[in-house]
Amino acid sequence: MSEVISISPQEAWQMLQGDSKALLIDVRSGMEYLFVGHPKGAIHVPWIDEPDWDVNPNFAADIVKEIRSVNAREVPILLICRSGVRSLEAGKVLIQAGFSQVYNIIDGFEGPLDVERHRSSLGGWRFHGLPWEQC
Repeated sequence: MSEVISISPQEAWQMLQGDSKALLIDVRSGMEYLFVGHPKGAIHVPWIDEPDWDVNPNFAADIVKEIRSVNAREVPILLICRSGVRSLEAGKVLIQAGFSQVYNIIDGFEGPLDVERHRSSLGGWRFHGLPWEQC
């Protein structure tokens, strides 16, 4: 694989159930992860976080630390953010860093905005009733 592969939340859930090595990484900010909620079992590695909202320069290295495997760059990595934009950007960095199986979850955790500018009504992890939690 030389590019990030986009998959639906349902496909991501199936992959996580079928491959014990696959990791779900939530790349949203700490506040989003805690207070909006996150998929159960997701590992939090922010792509952009408060207080400065800068891109995490150690993102790929942080992912390697979470994997704890000799062949870390071969582990399937599934990335999720709010709507699928930040996770796609983060995925491209992982591909450049030599990761071979990187997936972006389409519509992310909350999905796109509806006509009233609300999320979680058109798509995303929560919309599809997949397991999630919040503090």
